[in-house]
Order: sequence, then structure tokens, then C-alpha cells
Amino acid sequence: EKRKEDWQLFELVTLTREHHGPHYHFCSFCYSSVTERYCSNFPHSFCIVTVEVLCFVFLHDEWVITPAKVCGITNESETVKRLRLAVTNKDFTFKAGQWVDFFIPKVAVVGGFSICSSPGLLEQEGVLELAVKHTVHPPAHWIHTQCSLDSEVALRVGGNFFFDPQPADSPVNLVLIAGGVGINPLFSILLHVADFHRNQESEENGYKMGTVKLYYSAKNTNELLFKNNIFGLMNEFPGKITCSFHVTQQSSQICEELQPYITEGRISEKELEKHVSKDTLWYICGPPPMIESISKLLENFGVPTDCIYFEKWW
Repeated sequence: EKRKEDWQLFELVTLTREHHGPHYHFCSFCYSSVTERYCSNFPHSFCIVTVEVLCFVFLHDEWVITPAKVCGITNESETVKRLRLAVTNKDFTFKAGQWVDFFIPKVAVVGGFSICSSPGLLEQEGVLELAVKHTVHPPAHWIHTQCSLDSEVALRVGGNFFFDPQPADSPVNLVLIAGGVGINPLFSILLHVADFHRNQESEENGYKMGTVKLYYSAKNTNELLFKNNIFGLMNEFPGKITCSFHVTQQSSQICEELQPYITEGRISEKELEKHVSKDTLWYICGPPPMIESISKLLENFGVPTDCIYFEKWW
């Protein structure tokens, strides 16, 4: 049997041995009638056994790949589509802030997109959401040009950028700093925080959440994603969830509704410094230069490096 270690190709090579391993998960990327094949895209799998048009992938537990079906598509902005994905696998979970590998049948390149919904939505409705900007990258291009309701894909969760406090943990405050589509994982965290606040009203022993401040910078107001959702959270939890929007290349008049929340120009050092405290965690997601400059600034303020979490997008 020949084994290739290329994660980007879906080329299959025939296996002659029977599968072994106690755990299996669906894969929908082999449409061949060959009975037993090995998919080189999954170097951690034992093998694949084709059943009609679906395959069973035998994997270690930490490499769970699950099928998903597109159940909603909306335009979040002129350049960003928001996908709702229905997941029926009850064992599939994620933490607020994580991303998914996004596998598309007959598209050789694997996508990587941060989840923008809360773990609570998946738990309650079996749905997660992605917001994907249009680029020439094949998975993003497919989402904007070919994806439709009931399209079938598959997902695998990954990432060490998340907020997942346990009930016994000490309360913390959060400062979330987003640049462009770097808002996605931070919006997931923001929604997760809102769930904590709602649960505090009904659960005596749940995690006691502190306050959250979101700083969100984009080129213009049209590129500020999830605005209405964020306003809704601010109104639902006044003083507990607050937000400051920043625009760097605004050419048109800012609408009256947004004006109280919009600052033209980048996020300032003075704004960030007033949030420095021993009980605050910092989450940053955006272009690498933004990450590097803000991380260095926070370190100069005396923020411990283990209180600064970041994820770069390219």
C-alpha cells in the first residue's frame, strides 16, 4: 500500500488490508465505487471504506471529521457571505474562538475558517455559522460562487485560540480587539459571553462572567460585520458588553444610528491602556502587523504574555 502525506490532495490509493480501529466518522470526498481505499488527505486515518457515495473514515478521537449541510446563506456585507451549517453528529463540539477545516467535495484545497457562532447555538439547534470573505482562494471562491442550500461539506475543529472558562474559574474581564474579518472568532466569544450572562440569571453555580469590551476596526462601516447583532447584545447587557467601532478609510457619510459608536482612525494606545488590570484577558485577531503592534503595546503596558491571546489571518 502506498501512503502519501499530502494534506491538500484528495487523490486516493487502493488498500488491500482490512480496516482496524474502533471509531469511525463520515467522509464525503470519495465518489468512487471502489470498495476499499486510503485517502491521502487524512494521514492520521487508518483507512476509508466506501459505502455508496459516502465513506467511513477511521480516525483517532482527536481528529473528528463530521459531515455538515448548508442550511442558510446570507450576505453579511458586499464581500462576506454568512453560512449556516447543520451538523447532526452529537459528538461534534467546539470552543468559542476556534476554527474549522472546511472540506468541499471535489475541491482539492482545504479551507480554514473561524466559527462566528456560539457553542450554545450548536448545542441547542445543531447549527454553526461561518462568515467568509470573497477571495480567489478555492474554498472561499466556491462558497461565493457555487455553494447553495443543501450543499454537503465536512468539518474538523482546530485551534488554541478560545475562551472556555469552567464554573469554578475566577471571573475575568475581556478585551476583544478585531481587525477586518478577524471579528469572526471574537464574535463567537462575544456570543458565548452573552450566554454566560443569560445563564447567570437562572443558574446559581454557573461561571460568573465579568465585563467585555470589543474594539472593532475595519476600512469602512459597510465592512463592519454583525453590527446589528452587536447592538442587540449591548442593549441586552448594558454596561456588561460594550463596543467601539473604528473605521480607517471611510469615504461616505456615517449614518446617524452608527455615529455614537464610530471613531475614525485606528484604535489608540490611550483607549487600550485604561483597560489594563490583573483580571483582564486580551484576545486579538486580525492582520499580522496589527497583532504584532498591539501585542507589543500591551507588553509595554505590563500585561503578562499569558493574558494575551491572538490569532493571525493572512
